[in-house]
Amino acid sequence: MKHAPATSGRGGVFQLNMNSPLSFSIEKKLPGQLGRAGVIHTLHGDIETPGFTIVGTKATVKSLTPEDLLEHVGAQAVLVNTYHLYLQPGEKVIKDAGGLHTFMHWDGPTLSDSGGFQVFSLGAAFGKGVTKFAEDAAAESTDLRPHLYNKEIAQNHGKLCVIDEDGVTFTSHLDGSLHRFTAERSIEIQHAIGADIMFAFDECTSPTADYEYQKEALLRTHRWAKRSILAHKREYDALKTQALYGIVQGGRFEDLRKESATELAKMDFDGYSFGGAFSKEDLKTLEWVNAILPEGKPRHLLGIGEPEDIFMGIENGIDTFDCVAPTRIARTGSLYTHQGGTKGKFNLMQTKYQTDFGKPDEACDCYTCTHYTRAYLAHLFRAGEMLAARLASLHNLHFIVSLIKNIRTSILSDTYPQFKENFLLSSE
Repeated sequence: MKHAPATSGRGGVFQLNMNSPLSFSIEKKLPGQLGRAGVIHTLHGDIETPGFTIVGTKATVKSLTPEDLLEHVGAQAVLVNTYHLYLQPGEKVIKDAGGLHTFMHWDGPTLSDSGGFQVFSLGAAFGKGVTKFAEDAAAESTDLRPHLYNKEIAQNHGKLCVIDEDGVTFTSHLDGSLHRFTAERSIEIQHAIGADIMFAFDECTSPTADYEYQKEALLRTHRWAKRSILAHKREYDALKTQALYGIVQGGRFEDLRKESATELAKMDFDGYSFGGAFSKEDLKTLEWVNAILPEGKPRHLLGIGEPEDIFMGIENGIDTFDCVAPTRIARTGSLYTHQGGTKGKFNLMQTKYQTDFGKPDEACDCYTCTHYTRAYLAHLFRAGEMLAARLASLHNLHFIVSLIKNIRTSILSDTYPQFKENFLLSSE
């Protein structure tokens, strides 16, 4: 399973930092918008952009092999979770195995997040049902400050953390044991994991946190960003093989997002990412940020990649995405489709699909749609068979990856407006 090695520019605007293991070339821009098509060059291969990064949280994509990702999905890169791999199996095991690529048998580009989202999910969001998108912010509790560590509660739940200036102390969701992340420790763990692209340690805030707390967390994230850079530069071997992205925060507040982009743009990052949990309406903040960030460096949108969000992200300058939604909803029987439905999805657990012998998606040529029917998939889910999650995940990932590849093609061929219109009409 081999990927093409990183190469020099393929035409257009080419940006190269000779001290970085990552470079980025821009091939075509969307007229009048921030969107573009390009290529991110890493030591383990190229990522054509716009592109989708498959989430393999624990160094695995649930129910799928690396060969599946390459042959049946068309995946270019995989993202893993620093927090989860630190807890299990531990970064030393991965390092001793020869690094992430060898450990999980994936030869292509890899990314490792910083663990910053766990600061949010184990702290302010604990017990509130808040995720990357707040569908009903008004229904949330207004107490969005980090929860203080309480030994009794931690032993019962194992999901609380406390944030201070130096870092975050948290309890393992596995056994309730106490752990500590700082910017330096996050980078140290990511060095051991060995992904091609790492992320600076940050604090991910809730979409409904007030302005004062967003400001406080933003400034703390900037200080952690500087410390992340220094920690990375102290390890010369890692500096030659791993790139580091900064993470823009600031919630839904325009002045804070712009302030964060301005400050991080001054720092020596190889690329940038857009962090935080927010409502879908807040995706407009991408334009504020990407108009400020250096044009010649890649931009990643963390944790968001539903079909309806991708177009807005690309138009506002996002180069790569990652999202757990395609595989997560697949495991509950929900499939993406070009034939409409509720926001372009349908659920196989509905009774009518038990005798539906049509393709899962008539417009799709993925492995699942080529060989199986809706009735068979509905049977697998109702019977609780493991194959159900595998086939549904293959389809959903192929759907998203293909969508973004087709968007890229439309940008290069100057047909993006028509492609977008046709896709959105077919999904209504």
